[in-house]
Amino acid sequence: MTAANVRARVREQLTSEIVDLARRMLTTEGAAALSVRALARELGMASSAVYRYFPSRDELLTVLILEAYNALGEAAERAEGAVPREDIIGRWRATCLAVREWALAHPHEYALLYGSPVPGYAAPQATIGPATRVAELFVKLLVDGHAAGRLAVSAAPDAQSALAPDVLSRMGPATQADASLGDRAVLAWVSIYGTISFELFGHLHNVVVDYPTFFDHAIDRLADMIGLR
Repeated sequence: MTAANVRARVREQLTSEIVDLARRMLTTEGAAALSVRALARELGMASSAVYRYFPSRDELLTVLILEAYNALGEAAERAEGAVPREDIIGRWRATCLAVREWALAHPHEYALLYGSPVPGYAAPQATIGPATRVAELFVKLLVDGHAAGRLAVSAAPDAQSALAPDVLSRMGPATQADASLGDRAVLAWVSIYGTISFELFGHLHNVVVDYPTFFDHAIDRLADMIGLR
């Protein structure tokens, strides 16, 4: 093994250790308290050494955010992909349930994505694709439902959508027949995450006593609302 290969392996290992420690610190101290200096102290290294791997806290946060978005997206895509394509409602339920299960299993990562913004941090462009993986599943469900005649047509199909034109264009020709499809996809997206966030962050305490049943009811009613059938 060449010296270059050894250095690359050492760098990869130390980078992984830094990210693992940062992920653990999310659990104990929260994202706002995360800093390169704090990580260096925990690792027993000079902060200047850690800065060679992550020049700023924001770069480290971005790595954690990308990992979390992709892990959530993979969980949802795996669950949705296991359901027969013609079973639109089954795919919808599988997607929603997978998102909730992942959030409950990874509450600190979920809070990093959908909790209070980290002061001073602005997510870069690179996070947009991973962040929309679940939303893309909802879009695909509605487009497939529309193509199969399994989606209720809007009462005012010619009404103008409230979404940005580039968002609508990603849904393809289906929005030409019913401009509300984009709005429905976004409604599904924000409603599911809103329901999960209220549960995870304690806003339904003393209101809901059976969270799995409540979530089942919520996704069934929401399916009706956005026109899946």
